[in-house]
Amino acid sequence: MNNLTFRAAQREDTDKILFFIRELAKYEKMEDDVVATPVLLEEWIFEKKKAEVIFPTVDGKEVGFALFFHNFSTFLGRAGLYLEDLFILPEYRGKGYGKATLRRLAQIALERGCGRLEWSCLDWNQPSIDFYLSLGAKRMDEWTVYRLTGETLENMAKAD
Repeated sequence: MNNLTFRAAQREDTDKILFFIRELAKYEKMEDDVVATPVLLEEWIFEKKKAEVIFPTVDGKEVGFALFFHNFSTFLGRAGLYLEDLFILPEYRGKGYGKATLRRLAQIALERGCGRLEWSCLDWNQPSIDFYLSLGAKRMDEWTVYRLTGETLENMAKAD
């Protein structure tokens, strides 16, 4: 792992980000859910700066990606980092790159004064769950994620 480095994504990496999103979607059996486009990613990541991406690289080749953004804890009174997606190409798994990427995100969180780093994991993804638990991450069993999207979100936004 001596040749592992990290770099922040740049605007010209938009297609590469979308590639990794699609690879993650294949792994999660959610390919049909990907509606992101290079134009949308460029707008939201690089123009509006609503998320950031880092690439773990080995010998200059991107072997995965991590997309994250700031959230806020009212109880802590400060921001945290929320890891939306972490993906390492299959041929590079089991070599410590995922752990190193989480370590880098933890470093970024501390450098920015954040109080925590958190993420979600699909219930069926036992290999990832086991990996996260091995790092000392705590499962938040008392919390359930709720979501409004599409028509339901639009209906909620409408006045009575």
